[in-house]
Amino acid sequence: MDATDVYLRRVEPSALLTLEGSVHSLNAPMAATLGRPADQCVGRRTEELLPVGQRAILELLVDHALSTKRLAMRVMEFPRPGAAPVVCLVEARPVTSAQGLQLVWIHVLDTSNDFGSLLIPFRMAAEAADLALCSYVPEGNRIEWLGGAPALTALIPSTGVSLSWMVRRIHPDDREGLRRLMRSSAAESPWFTLRFRTDEGDQRHLRCHTRRIQLGHGGPERTFGVIRDDTRSEERQQAMMAALGAERQRTAEITSFASALISATTEQELRQIVLTRLAATFKGTGALLAFVHEDHLQISTDAGIPLALANAARSVSLDASSPLPYAIRSGEPQYLSGRAEYVLRWPQGVSAPWLGPDTALSVTPLGPAGDQPLGAWMVTYERPRRLSGDEQALMNTLAGLAGQALKRIRWQQACVQLANAVQQSMLAAPPDSLPGMEVAVRYRCGFGGLDIGGDWYDVFEEPGGTVVLVIGDVQGHDVDAAALMGQVRASMRAIAAHATEPRTVLTRTNELLLAMGVPRFASCTMLRVDPRNGRITGASAGHVPLLRVRDDGGYDIHQLRGGTVLGVLPGARYEQSDFTLDEHTSLIMVTDGIVEGPGMTLEAGLRRTGASAAAALSDGLGAEGVADRILDSAGTVGHLDDIAVLVIRLTGG
Repeated sequence: MDATDVYLRRVEPSALLTLEGSVHSLNAPMAATLGRPADQCVGRRTEELLPVGQRAILELLVDHALSTKRLAMRVMEFPRPGAAPVVCLVEARPVTSAQGLQLVWIHVLDTSNDFGSLLIPFRMAAEAADLALCSYVPEGNRIEWLGGAPALTALIPSTGVSLSWMVRRIHPDDREGLRRLMRSSAAESPWFTLRFRTDEGDQRHLRCHTRRIQLGHGGPERTFGVIRDDTRSEERQQAMMAALGAERQRTAEITSFASALISATTEQELRQIVLTRLAATFKGTGALLAFVHEDHLQISTDAGIPLALANAARSVSLDASSPLPYAIRSGEPQYLSGRAEYVLRWPQGVSAPWLGPDTALSVTPLGPAGDQPLGAWMVTYERPRRLSGDEQALMNTLAGLAGQALKRIRWQQACVQLANAVQQSMLAAPPDSLPGMEVAVRYRCGFGGLDIGGDWYDVFEEPGGTVVLVIGDVQGHDVDAAALMGQVRASMRAIAAHATEPRTVLTRTNELLLAMGVPRFASCTMLRVDPRNGRITGASAGHVPLLRVRDDGGYDIHQLRGGTVLGVLPGARYEQSDFTLDEHTSLIMVTDGIVEGPGMTLEAGLRRTGASAAAALSDGLGAEGVADRILDSAGTVGHLDDIAVLVIRLTGG
């Protein structure tokens, strides 16, 4: 009998390892702990028998024993298929066989009188990760607090509390989650969020999950809980969702207003649309609508307009010197922030009975100055108010839509122009100047009358100087597609303010669309460009590939990493790609109407567009000229879809 056999004649798991880390021999308890028959363990390296996290611990343990020629101890965790893992205190020491073979003896120590020693590494890891550790003791129906992050341990008044005490502190809607955590028969539970009320009455969002662990060889099983305080993260998420919700609501209201204007079929319907929505959209107290009819004004108001103002408007002539007829004649909006500004610009109105000390108003023409003026609308405010530039732009856009609707109703014309106006009102113009970059954007609506498409683009500069470019396409060609397009575009811009990586923005936008429950999907490409060095990070959600076009007339098709289209697959994650753009190469982003249709496959369309753009660059054209060339050549595709184009070129400035 080999002298080393004595090391294996133990009731605790034991094994002898070679200096190379292979199993020389082991006893039955160790084979059972490893979850394999003994003959499948002998001769195999320990890294084949242990999970990744435990391999490193064992290697350190063995190295320490060999380097010091003394025994060494570490806590290790052994997984067991279909059962709770076993946590043991393992000792290692160098030994020599009768044949002079140098071995390392590892064996599990008896910790039946000191289970606390097994938990020390878990407490230290919890504290380092800003977590708390606790255990559930079913015999006393108690939760024992084992330590961890001080801020979390301070939530519990002592080292142990009854389960009933904890239940009383948990929000009623979350108590079932706590019961499932405590009663889970699985080795590891999913994570649950529990709202916990502190002694001060504050509510904390605690993220919890449990693990069943056997303490030592042949020891008892216990349920341990890991707790993370997600209160700040939850508050940030709620704030972000509130901001997104407000932005979505605002976008939905504006889109609904614009869509209703487009859908109006009579002047009476148009009046109803304007007077029921206008004041609310711009947070005013009243709305007035004036149509020019046979050289006089037809006045309609909502209930918020003072009777004296309504009567004054009905009696005014088109050539009078007052804000309403002047805006109609000149095509220039009149934004009057209060009585003082009104009297300064229109002194003859000083005695107007409706003009109170705090009255403000805005008057917006329904079209530009011309031979056939259309009319104007007015919004009144009970307090001094100066509209921002964005509000003025939106007011002008919607008023323009109302004017176009009035033209269509009267003359049954300009259907395509109306659709294009809606789409353009929801597409932000790129910044006037982007240092180091030249960006050209183009959009053209489809040729289906009042059909509205879901194509969009967006360009905006981040505080650090990087530029974000987005292009995408919402499924469908109707008002709902345009509405969803506006929501997706606004949501992506809001998310990008908090998450700079394109893959993160796409992931969260996908989650948002799924949460909204809309029966549509959207494809999209997002790029984040640093003009200073040409570094680009991009991701695609099932969108058309990019084109990289060179000054020498060459081009290549660049497929970004990414994932599936947005709004289809729950839990979808998106990859991203990094690449560099130099000053001799332009980047082309398009929607499918440019490159795919009944008359052309996607691959053929990409080749045609790449060749057309490369020829434009060879001719010395800049980004604007390249965009025009691409738009002009799109007709050969044979597609009636709306189309969008983005051309990016570094200038080195």
